[in-house]
Amino acid sequence: MAKQRYPEPTVGAVILNPHGEVFLMRSHKWRDRYVIPGGHIELGERMEDALRREIKEETGLDIYGIEFIAFQEFIHNDAFWKRRHFVFFDYLCRTDSLDVTLNDEAQSYVWVSLEDALDLPVEPYTRALLLKVTGRA
Repeated sequence: MAKQRYPEPTVGAVILNPHGEVFLMRSHKWRDRYVIPGGHIELGERMEDALRREIKEETGLDIYGIEFIAFQEFIHNDAFWKRRHFVFFDYLCRTDSLDVTLNDEAQSYVWVSLEDALDLPVEPYTRALLLKVTGRA
């Protein structure tokens, strides 16, 4: 694999269902911790379009009510399975569906209250977002 030359911009979504529960998925790429779904922005793609595409690809969910909540820098952190430099652009959004279809990015998922989500083994960047959304950051 070629050495990374530039940071990779990515998008991620804190998704709430009609019951106010948040979607989290367990991923081998994040050391088997819970994360929010998301991924890379493709060349020429708007961030919100990338968000919709990534969420659909990884979960099968359609999202709406998209609101930007934070950006975070991820620089060569052991939380991820390989050495990378990412810039995370994270959003809060909603879905009307509970019917999830995972791709190979995740091994399992949960719908859980925001408060209960903080008791799960959540990777640090997702934890920071959950704390922000709950008003505890």
